[in-house]
Amino acid sequence: MGIEVNFEGKVALVTGASSGLGARFAKILAMAGAQVVLASRRIDHLKELRAEIEAEGGAAHVVALDVTDYASIKSAVAHAETEAGAIDILVNNAGVSTSERLVDVTPEDYAYVMDTNQRGAFFVAQEVAKRMIARHKGDPRKQHRIINIASAAGQRVVPELGLYSMSKAAVIHMTKSMAVEWGRFGINVNAICPGYIGTEMNAEYFNSEQGRQLTSMLPRKRIGKPEDLDGLLLLLAAEESHFINGAIMNADDGISAH
Repeated sequence: MGIEVNFEGKVALVTGASSGLGARFAKILAMAGAQVVLASRRIDHLKELRAEIEAEGGAAHVVALDVTDYASIKSAVAHAETEAGAIDILVNNAGVSTSERLVDVTPEDYAYVMDTNQRGAFFVAQEVAKRMIARHKGDPRKQHRIINIASAAGQRVVPELGLYSMSKAAVIHMTKSMAVEWGRFGINVNAICPGYIGTEMNAEYFNSEQGRQLTSMLPRKRIGKPEDLDGLLLLLAAEESHFINGAIMNADDGISAH
């Protein structure tokens, strides 16, 4: 007897879907049968991704979203549900980073990172959860999933990534708070904490001398690929994960144990 994850009839909203992990998350959910709503500021990139998904037989929609703008969040979520239907799964992925010492952080740097990684993630989840809660009250059998993308850096000190680490530590605690408060409404809220994952955004760094030196210090002297998170994403999005709530799941090849 086999078990197959199937998201036919499900709608998934993926923020920060224009590249990197977000694009991969959207592709894998679409491959598993979900209608995927692609959200970010870079609409041209989203349209390219939509074309890729549709070419492989999947269903995707595009919405403009700036997570630092509260009005944009409300508009994007409403647009997503108009285009695709009620959201069953939120992958709260939009994020940014800076690399600097804490003594060099400016108010502008602080706002840039925190407004996206923490404030933006909170209000996206809140707006989606309001709608999920209303549906659950109408039908208590409804199950929903919110997957926040945190980071291994939110659990340990990483040199010159203090500001980023602070923002992701906040996402971790936010996840636990949401899980406790929203669990009774059929919403499971969990977080994925990736380690070092190679994407087009950091390829130049990991090909540099500094990047290679960092890689040599990792437990198995390698960085991950976006597809290394596929299994964990599918687990947390599936209805079979109904007993997993408030979990902070490391996917870092052993960095957190090192």
